[in-house]
Amino acid sequence: MKLIECVPNFSEGRDLNVINQITAKITEIDGVKLLDVDPGNATNRTVVTFVGEPNAVVEAAFQAIKKASEVIDLAKHSGAHARMGATDVCPLIPISGVTTEECIELSEKLAKRVGEELEIPVYLYEKSAKSPERTNLAKIRAGEYEALPEKLKKPEWKPDFGPAKFHSRAGATVIGVREFLIAYNINLNTRSEAKAHDIAKGIREKGRWARDEKGNFVFDENGKHVFAPGIFKELKGVGWYIDEYGVAQLSMNFTNYKITSIHAVFDEVCRQAEKRGLRVTGSELVGLIPKDAILAAGNHYLAKQGSSLGVSEEELIHIAIKSLGLDELTEFDPDKKIIEFMVFPRKGNLVKMDLREFANETASDSVAPGGGSISALAGSLGAALGTMVANLTFVKKEFKANRPRLNELAVKGQTLKDELLQLVDKDTDAFNQIIAAIRLPKSTADEKATRLKGIENATKNAILVPLRVMETCFSALEICEEMARNGNKSSVSDAGVGALVAKAGLEGAFLNVQINLKDLKDADFENEVMTKAKELSAKANILQDKTLATVKQHI
Repeated sequence: MKLIECVPNFSEGRDLNVINQITAKITEIDGVKLLDVDPGNATNRTVVTFVGEPNAVVEAAFQAIKKASEVIDLAKHSGAHARMGATDVCPLIPISGVTTEECIELSEKLAKRVGEELEIPVYLYEKSAKSPERTNLAKIRAGEYEALPEKLKKPEWKPDFGPAKFHSRAGATVIGVREFLIAYNINLNTRSEAKAHDIAKGIREKGRWARDEKGNFVFDENGKHVFAPGIFKELKGVGWYIDEYGVAQLSMNFTNYKITSIHAVFDEVCRQAEKRGLRVTGSELVGLIPKDAILAAGNHYLAKQGSSLGVSEEELIHIAIKSLGLDELTEFDPDKKIIEFMVFPRKGNLVKMDLREFANETASDSVAPGGGSISALAGSLGAALGTMVANLTFVKKEFKANRPRLNELAVKGQTLKDELLQLVDKDTDAFNQIIAAIRLPKSTADEKATRLKGIENATKNAILVPLRVMETCFSALEICEEMARNGNKSSVSDAGVGALVAKAGLEGAFLNVQINLKDLKDADFENEVMTKAKELSAKANILQDKTLATVKQHI
């Protein structure tokens, strides 16, 4: 799942009609979700947050920038916040399944379109910057809108994209890639803001005023305090008192959580608090957090307990919430706090059913869910059983030396299980896409051509989904075989059952591949898929026989 966030800042925070026209352009684009619109009256600025698939986000950003250039006249703008453009800054932030490098390419693609199609000067900043002096937004924006006419005449301020020409309505726009910012507070059992701030100064990157060996403050040649850096990079922090809760907090911004994690900071603050006779009572997340940041915390605390990491995603999140005390002050709802879950709900229409509902729906006169979804479900149960045996073996003392491998298998099994559960709904969705394509209009030659192309593409997708089920089921079967051979022998029958249902899922998916291939016109695609599917089936037969032979030796 590729997901990026975009947080454009528009130079209008008072006229809701103007703001709504801009955000409407974002919501028109399929594949994006508008998360927040935060207008400020004093700043006369609106911060918009939306997320989605990369290309969809770039399109939504372009359309919003275009509309802003039409409805905002920066020559008439005034407000407390620094600004140089109708769309002042437009950062892209990688969330999941996408690299910083990919986002940089997307930022350049967006900047090129804005510069060429809208004739707005565009500067690249942060990770997209082409030179060090353009990394910092404040340096690019120095002098603001009013300085642009003269600034654009200077060779050193030639835009990265667009004309070196003053755009009186839209000004100039800054586009680039930055990391996700996590706003996070840690609660202390004190009302003392000073004590909280003292801890914050010791852990933040900026640090505190440096002292010499005699305890005197150190100053530079300009008479300004020299700072001694704190423990963590990419971390900003202060201490403050929250009257609403009656506690002091460390209020922090993580500007790159991949360098400094929330759990590392939480543990260090616990140590620093204890040195001062204080205690950390919990923490609070302000806004959203990427899933990998919360899962990393769950893995960290499970590892500290000496437990297997091969647990469900839900359990990892639960461990993180409880270990960090994220629910101390208010409820922590993962579906509202984890950015991926806001965009892509964790459960599809079928997977969210209970067992009886799912069985009843399958047995109804509806053609979906059918064999494809059932195959994916069978595979997920096979993966779950293989994972269970790995976890049961992990806790046995006699297998202590094998724990790294058992942990690896359990984690992999959880991943396979989760993917196969997603494929339960994806298989039904793929079938529905074929039906939707068949129902396309066919009155004219163009409509007929579009309909046939739609059917062909939907059919290919309906083949690739069960092919992926086959691949994933085979990986689950491999885990079951290894656990039958090297796992706790009292659970060997569970590994055998896991192999049987994983193999059933694989063969069931193979039937779906074949029945959909007969409607396909692309012979090369058919040959490629059938070669791969037959190979998987043949290898699965060997692996299942090997697993059952091992099981029979121990029952």
